[in-house]
Amino acid sequence: MSAALLTTMAVLKPVPQTQSASLSASLTPLRAGERLRLLYDQLGDRLVASTSFGLQAAVMLHLIHEHAPKIPVVFIDTGFLFPETYQYMEQLTSELNLDLRIYQPTVSAARLQALWGKLWENGKDGADHYGQITKIEPMNRALRETGADVWISGLRRSQSQTRVDRPFVEQQKKTVKVYPILDWADAQVDLYFHQNGLPRHPLADEGYVTMGDWHSTRPAENGDAQATRFNGEKYECGLHLDSGTPDFQI
Repeated sequence: MSAALLTTMAVLKPVPQTQSASLSASLTPLRAGERLRLLYDQLGDRLVASTSFGLQAAVMLHLIHEHAPKIPVVFIDTGFLFPETYQYMEQLTSELNLDLRIYQPTVSAARLQALWGKLWENGKDGADHYGQITKIEPMNRALRETGADVWISGLRRSQSQTRVDRPFVEQQKKTVKVYPILDWADAQVDLYFHQNGLPRHPLADEGYVTMGDWHSTRPAENGDAQATRFNGEKYECGLHLDSGTPDFQI
């Protein structure tokens, strides 16, 4: 155990939501696994993690498996994911023995299209509405039902321009969000895959640099990740932004 981790554990108590900056500073010198162990030791059942079972999801899930396996993992099934993503979900859940909690929208994919059409084809406003129904509301429900107020995500600064300035810990309405691999570069992610023999997403070699729903994700052209989601009109699905809904936890 590193000296930085021992020092942090000695001073860190279960964190009020107003102390995100202090917790972020405490996590900064630690390694990713140490960050997870510290969070679980100090915050316990206040924690929940999320995963999309995307291209690099295996890294965060393996870290949880190795360092804090009791943390429940929430998966938001929009009903529109690639078939390969569902297959990858089954594989990783089995291999890593995840405590997986699956949440879905309150309306089925068929009902959504019958009522609102193909929202993802209606510009940014349509994409925002789609995200509210299929991702934000289910994630808010997951936090409420699990009783968690600290949410762990595998978000990284190098993934997009919208993430470069994020701290390790931030407040999103009533929820504290923590990013244990925020400072990892793509090369570090690739090395972790190799060193731990982790399986890749089945579509990893098809030109995708991010993985979302089949109707609004496409392979990258010239490595431009920003243009691969929602026809380039937005990159974030909304989960990592204030929902704008007054009674939501996120």
